[in-house]
Amino acid sequence: MATKIGDHAVVLGGSIGGMLAARVLADAYHRVTVVDRDDVAAVGPQLRPAISWAGHIHALLERGRQIISELFPTFVDDMIALGVPVGDYGSTCHYYFNGRMFAVTDTGMACVAANRPVIEDYLRSRTSARPEVVVRGRTDIVGLTASADRSRITGVRVQARDGEPGAGQEETIEADLVVDATGRASRTPRWLEEFGYTRAPEEKVHMDLTYTTMDFLGPLPYDPLGEDIALVPTATPAFPRGGIFARLADRYALTLTGINGDRAPTDREGFLAYARTLPEPAIYEAIRDAEQRGPATSFRFPASIRRRYEQLRRFPAGYLVIGDAACVFNPVYAQGMTVAAMGADVLAKQLARGVEPTPGAYFRDLAKATDSPWMMSAAADLGYPQVRGRRTVATRLGNGYMSRVMAAAATDPEVARGFMRTISLIDPPQALMKPAMLKRVLLGTGAGKPTTLADLHRSRSTPPAPTVADPRHPR
Repeated sequence: MATKIGDHAVVLGGSIGGMLAARVLADAYHRVTVVDRDDVAAVGPQLRPAISWAGHIHALLERGRQIISELFPTFVDDMIALGVPVGDYGSTCHYYFNGRMFAVTDTGMACVAANRPVIEDYLRSRTSARPEVVVRGRTDIVGLTASADRSRITGVRVQARDGEPGAGQEETIEADLVVDATGRASRTPRWLEEFGYTRAPEEKVHMDLTYTTMDFLGPLPYDPLGEDIALVPTATPAFPRGGIFARLADRYALTLTGINGDRAPTDREGFLAYARTLPEPAIYEAIRDAEQRGPATSFRFPASIRRRYEQLRRFPAGYLVIGDAACVFNPVYAQGMTVAAMGADVLAKQLARGVEPTPGAYFRDLAKATDSPWMMSAAADLGYPQVRGRRTVATRLGNGYMSRVMAAAATDPEVARGFMRTISLIDPPQALMKPAMLKRVLLGTGAGKPTTLADLHRSRSTPPAPTVADPRHPR
């Protein structure tokens, strides 16, 4: 953007959504300050206290990969240089539905198997290298400041943490625009009330999910992955326990999931026993005698929450919300990082108009971007009878059809490809209901022989034929 639209923008929170917001704001504002409570400059690609759950397996969906690559064109090559496994989603990541593996197919979509701290550190280092951007760590966010009539947010009140210069003294950072990227702990609802505004309506789906992750050192005594990236037996109402077994840059990891109080133990014996209940036995066999890398960790996620800021009649100018601060997704569906990137894309399009984004237009566009991922994840969770949330006739019909889609994906590569394009947020859910796809799903016109992991290993006993497509540079 040749002409800047403002002097100073402040981003609250230096995580994925915050750094992507700062990156696009740097094109439109002379100065961008990112405020975070952690010492983000020193943490590097490691876990940081404010995001303890980042150690569990995360996945960057294709739409998120596309947006990040538009902002940082060398992203995929840089990940490969760091040793991050990269491959095609349909041929190196193997999904299971009710114990049956999806048909193996090339999708042209890249699976970048980097854990979240690596991606976060990459975005932070690249964004903070911009001359417009300053990242201010070890700083607590106290509250907002507003104009006399409270119609506009004018800045943020902060306080340096203990050990920092000026610790204990409150300071005001003035800003033309403030963006809340503080995640699921966002205080925007409370701050709005303090300034006389109404809280945004909320939608909630209570699934009481628990993640438990154990890391292992390679090489494994038995390795079912080889050059592939992941085995993903997805949880379903029929098989309510799920898992993600993945090959990362420096280790292997297994994340086990359970809902409604079902929780994988963190001790090795209990963890192995839980893993043994997964519908793909190769996962248990892979870790049974593997060397453990540190203690297992567990994380509880009680509910998905969507805050409908687009429904508010009044909202202060000079203030926006992005990422988990606006919508917190069930992490099982791996939508969080990608929807944060989609929010940054919405912000970039608003800024491209050459004027300060208005909350009404921004939140309407953000809602449109959020609709499909929220609908898919909420509907899938509501397929479990024990999960609490609002069910409609459309939800029940959609879940019935999606079960047919996933069953068909086990024998039809075209259905598998279409489903993965949808959950990767490339195609809308409606793409799975086009006449040609309906025919395949309901009539089985493209059905072939189901594939097993043993079949896959046998088929790869000889080197595969070269292909034109390179999964490191997806179409």
